[in-house]
Amino acid sequence: MRIGIYPGTFDPITHGHTDIIRRSLRVFDVVVVAVAPNPDKHPLFSLDERLDMVKLATKDLQHVKVTSFEGLLVDYVQQSGAHAIIRGLRAISDFEHEFQMALVNRKLARNVETVFLMPSEEYSYLSSTIIKDVAKHGGSLTEFLHPDVAQRLQDRIKRVIA
Repeated sequence: MRIGIYPGTFDPITHGHTDIIRRSLRVFDVVVVAVAPNPDKHPLFSLDERLDMVKLATKDLQHVKVTSFEGLLVDYVQQSGAHAIIRGLRAISDFEHEFQMALVNRKLARNVETVFLMPSEEYSYLSSTIIKDVAKHGGSLTEFLHPDVAQRLQDRIKRVIA
């Protein structure tokens, strides 16, 4: 069984993320969405909230598991018996950082591969940061997020701004 790990902060999970998950299922038998605590990014949502939103956004997808991890990603990948790290590339600007991380991960664990996938063109510009900015300014989120995730983001933004 081929297992891929798709790590991220997912603050919140977008249609771009779920597009990468769907594409990953064409390559892997199981995709594990691994939510990172990542306090350095100052997430808007708690780890538990992000885990719940990822579960909501992927509930209709078979062979997707949702979990969290701490520490080095390559250690988690090896401990989980996975075969690869899945990373989405939206633009050339993503590539430089992701390429560096893939090389560091390869140095740390030679048996862990990194697989890069591009999202559909309709999602190539999406990021959680941009979506939070749209929400802060009252923009519609229906094209970008699962409806329940969109509602949670709108509610959180209202509380943060109030």
